[in-house]
Amino acid sequence: MKIALIVFNGITFLDLIGFYDVIYRLNLFEHTKGTTWDFCGLQDEITDELGLAIKVNKVKPNLSEYDMLFVPGGMGTRQLRFDAEFVEWLKGAQNAQYVISVCTGSLLLGAAGFLENKKATTNPSAYELLEPYCKEVIKSRIVKDGNVITGGGVSTSIDLALYIVRLLVSKEAVDMIKLQIDYPYETQGIVEV
Repeated sequence: MKIALIVFNGITFLDLIGFYDVIYRLNLFEHTKGTTWDFCGLQDEITDELGLAIKVNKVKPNLSEYDMLFVPGGMGTRQLRFDAEFVEWLKGAQNAQYVISVCTGSLLLGAAGFLENKKATTNPSAYELLEPYCKEVIKSRIVKDGNVITGGGVSTSIDLALYIVRLLVSKEAVDMIKLQIDYPYETQGIVEV
């Protein structure tokens, strides 16, 4: 499994890191050993809403080479969804096995056409912004419609990654990871279409 973790200016880092800190652990399990990931963006460094910067290890890679696309959210998504270069680049992942977003990352998936005729969710503060991009906005924590999986607000990133681990490996793998990260919560609000 090869994962593209999309990053951009105005990202909310918890959206990204909550998912990443769980998903890299796929390498602990025989079935998903060899999973790789890249932090992918349109420039070699990006900053969050507060000015924290990280280096991007793959600048504008061909997203068709990835099995999983993960798009986090953040205030930057509001304008980025209208950026033709960025949206066209995201469209390159149209054949990915899994297309995933958390928070307002769903606005970017929507702008790239991934949510057409799909049910999806986003941060509760952005339900109205998501409406034009999908068949129906589901006010839930996680929505899976085919190969597209969208998550709600920021902290959902951890639950979303645990959900992916359950899909790809097992509930036992999820329980093991939850012990490792001292995460005692049960995910609620999962809708599978």
